[in-house]
Amino acid sequence: MQRRAFVKSGALALVTMGLSPAFLRRTAFGLPLPGVARGKVLICLFQRGAADALSMVVPHGDAAYYAARPTLAIARPTRGGEDAAVDLDGMFGLHPALSSLAPLYRDGILAPIVAVGSPSATRSHFDAQDYMESGTPDLKGTRDGWLNRYLAVAGTCEACTPARSPFRAVAMAAQTPRILQGPSAAIAMTSLGDFTVRAGGSSAERLEALYRTGSADVVHASGQEMFDAVKMLRAARPEQYLPRSGVEYPRSPFGQRLREIAQLIKANVGLEVAFADVGGWDTHVNQGSATGQLAVRLRDFGSAIAALVADLGDRMSDVVILTMSEFGRTVRPNGSGGTDHGHAGAMFAIGGQVAGGRVHGVWPGLAREQLYEGRDLALTTDFRAVFSEVLARHFAAPDPSAVFPGYAGDASRWRGILRAT
Repeated sequence: MQRRAFVKSGALALVTMGLSPAFLRRTAFGLPLPGVARGKVLICLFQRGAADALSMVVPHGDAAYYAARPTLAIARPTRGGEDAAVDLDGMFGLHPALSSLAPLYRDGILAPIVAVGSPSATRSHFDAQDYMESGTPDLKGTRDGWLNRYLAVAGTCEACTPARSPFRAVAMAAQTPRILQGPSAAIAMTSLGDFTVRAGGSSAERLEALYRTGSADVVHASGQEMFDAVKMLRAARPEQYLPRSGVEYPRSPFGQRLREIAQLIKANVGLEVAFADVGGWDTHVNQGSATGQLAVRLRDFGSAIAALVADLGDRMSDVVILTMSEFGRTVRPNGSGGTDHGHAGAMFAIGGQVAGGRVHGVWPGLAREQLYEGRDLALTTDFRAVFSEVLARHFAAPDPSAVFPGYAGDASRWRGILRAT
């Protein structure tokens, strides 16, 4: 078979990779895989579709919340029962479907962030997700994602840093997400089993042989890098993985993605950045309150995260989990029992270094005169302030401003979400 025809046949579609020139050269010249040591890990979880922040982190201490949402509001904790919010600090509470996260808050490792998001006024899902993943609100021409820029700033030059693991950045997705697109290496895969099975067997051996006889060009290097990753994953024997005793992940696709992220972390394959997303948050119709479609999604979301934290155990001292959604939803419900595209939203930060046990951010209020454009929760924290703080305090990134071009924010805008080390 001709090499060009073989490539076009889809043999290279086993894994999506973005590779920097330096990374390619290391592979092409046949250098051994780097030694991998236990290090810091950032897990980014994207709620695609604009999750309703006012149901996730319930402002039960703001009377305007109940006035604006007579049918959708979550009951005050003082009411009691399974339909009431889980109180956090007397002002805010968790949706009852997120009760699995309450112990993490009490243990001081979970920090909700309120009134946070993009300064862009867009109400387009596509644009808002693009801005949050590129880290450049209202700039559509940005070619790479902010996580990829972090990886580049952290170093890929073989003259100044050691070679990196092929599993340095992993997205549990069918293709590389916007946030990880760029010149630095990243792997995207639907599952560990799919990665090893589809890349294994005699066809993979023939593919490897084909690349070993080729010249040291981009195609050769990307193929060789794939096989390095396969070999490392096989050595970790993911098919034999069992979570910690008593830990049970939801059987949903999202729950299984988080289970496999835990596998990669505990296998010590050099994972530094992990990404997973989950859709279905665009609740225009029949959103529900304590029960309903939103509650079902929140229960799966919270249970999966709680299982991940329990599974990692003491490894959470090196891990930060950061949740995000492109924007929030309207304060008042629409005529279909749902909510429409809004503005500011909510995030969760979870980890051993997280200053948890309290709600972060400045609450703008929900009275009509306090709303953004008279309809939405107003923004008081730019998402780049959160991302910059995480990079600086978790990874000790020397210059987070290089990751967010055009952003004038500095440490004075941080919310103290992570403790300084």
